[in-house]
Amino acid sequence: MTGTMDAALPVAAFEYELPPDRIARHPEPRRDGSRLLVMDPDRDAFGHLRFDRLDTLVRPGDLLVLNESRVLPARLLGRKPTGAPAEILLLRPLGSSGVASTRWEALVRPGSKLKPGRRVEVAEDLAVEIEDSTPGGGRVVRLVTDLTVPEALDRHGRMPLPPYLDREPDEADRERYQTVYARVPGSVAAPTAGLHFTPDLLGRLEASGVEVASIVLHVGVGTFRPVEVEDPAEHRMHMEWYHIPLEAADSIRSARSRGGRVWAVGTTVMRTLESAAEAGGQVRSGEGETNLFIRPPFDFRVVDALVTNFHLPRSTLLMLVAAFGGYERTMDAYAEAIRSGYRFYSYGDAMAVLGTGSRR
Repeated sequence: MTGTMDAALPVAAFEYELPPDRIARHPEPRRDGSRLLVMDPDRDAFGHLRFDRLDTLVRPGDLLVLNESRVLPARLLGRKPTGAPAEILLLRPLGSSGVASTRWEALVRPGSKLKPGRRVEVAEDLAVEIEDSTPGGGRVVRLVTDLTVPEALDRHGRMPLPPYLDREPDEADRERYQTVYARVPGSVAAPTAGLHFTPDLLGRLEASGVEVASIVLHVGVGTFRPVEVEDPAEHRMHMEWYHIPLEAADSIRSARSRGGRVWAVGTTVMRTLESAAEAGGQVRSGEGETNLFIRPPFDFRVVDALVTNFHLPRSTLLMLVAAFGGYERTMDAYAEAIRSGYRFYSYGDAMAVLGTGSRR
């Protein structure tokens, strides 16, 4: 099966130098107008395409798996009773009501001032009460509003853009920091590989005989945090909720039986499918939580090809790509992307990583 036999590597092995001007601070005018670096183990040279040519790589009979999670406008700006500014980033709802819940786990700033019992006024119709602290330095908060929580967030929340963009979100980000197929609210960061897809590209892929299936993994802030220990085995991933519909599990089974490849659109899809993997590359349907940390070496049981963006140094996401594509080949691909002027991170360009196993 697809994978790599790289030995365990220290976190420092996943460091690289990126010129600041290579960080994409805004998206391309066209979603599918971004660039696509192709990493194929059967070729020494890397391929260079525009993303709208992805249909030249995905074959009839292949299965493309998408993450339908939708980013919440989960960043709330308000003021303490003293008038000083305060910020709340909602991470995940608590209880059984989902995003309609008034109780959330959150990050707050300034953390030293927002202790349990404090209150932040966001607007006349929305306040946030700090109820408790969490072991990881976060807070349990309660939203106080006569609106429904989705209404309150839509009216007063801001898109939680990654801090390395170094700018405030604008109105365009409400659309462009979502995939065109985002359907289930719950993420605090976009599954960014999907940002390149358009309805036209998806339609062309399906018309050519490519099957498309959807799962949900709600992206948490922990996925994007750098690994701060030198031994990756000491790093602990945060739990993230996922759901694999029966239809998606059946589509994977059908693709495997006809010899089609399973393409994961993004690291979130990769982690979801490999978390639910069974013997023979089948996938369990249903919902659950995962803190699976994919890093070299890793035996992939489901996914045969990966579409992904370029990730931060020392990140769990870069380690996942290296586990799938091979460490040296992946780091060479990053060097090639930097030399060739690719744009990096959430609003940047993409890679197609074709697997190395028997299912190529």
